[in-house]
Amino acid sequence: MVLVEPYRERPARIAGADLWTRTAAGGEYRILPDGCMDLLLMDDDLIVAGPDSRAWTGSAPRGTRYAGIRFAPGAAPGFLGVPARELLNQRVRLADLWSPNRSRRLLDRIRSAPDRATALDLEVAKLVEEPTDRLTAHVLRSVRGGLLRGTAGVSRLAATIGLSERQLHRRCLDAFGYGPKTLDRVLWMNVALDHARTGVPLADVAVLTGYADQAHFTRDVKALTGLPPKILLG
Repeated sequence: MVLVEPYRERPARIAGADLWTRTAAGGEYRILPDGCMDLLLMDDDLIVAGPDSRAWTGSAPRGTRYAGIRFAPGAAPGFLGVPARELLNQRVRLADLWSPNRSRRLLDRIRSAPDRATALDLEVAKLVEEPTDRLTAHVLRSVRGGLLRGTAGVSRLAATIGLSERQLHRRCLDAFGYGPKTLDRVLWMNVALDHARTGVPLADVAVLTGYADQAHFTRDVKALTGLPPKILLG
């Protein structure tokens, strides 16, 4: 059985990021792709969750506590110093990306605090020096604005930036972990699922969010999450 566990979140100190906490109910859990990357405190260590192109299924003993910073899409590579494409569908220790001393100092400051989630938020905010670059921000705005909806979306986006489609694809791989079309699929699936969670019928969700029909929406959700929306949301 897959458990979809509730968690608590609030805006983090970093623009566009969220601070979240969760206590595992035990058993398996499913994390849906959302275009984001996370830095989380888990089992007394700092773990980087790379961008997912498919659902991530894991398990944890009951009572396992997590705290995490969920960066906005495209924002984490600048903080980590690693292109997102290298972390696609990966979970790695921060110590494997940074020097052991640097990662250990950060971990020690967080672990010694009375509220580790708040400490994670504060310490990461101190280390974030630069905002997301303009190209990444433009791509994200364009995708969320629906520019990539339709067959010529990628070429339209590339034209607005002054890049070839191949150059745009490479820049998106570095920033998001996948190309603009996959980013579009992932972000719009989440928009559609948010509508569906409010009780909107799936056929209407498909129309509202730009899918050809309910069958198209169902196929896309199943391809990205492993489950059709009726089961996923049930």
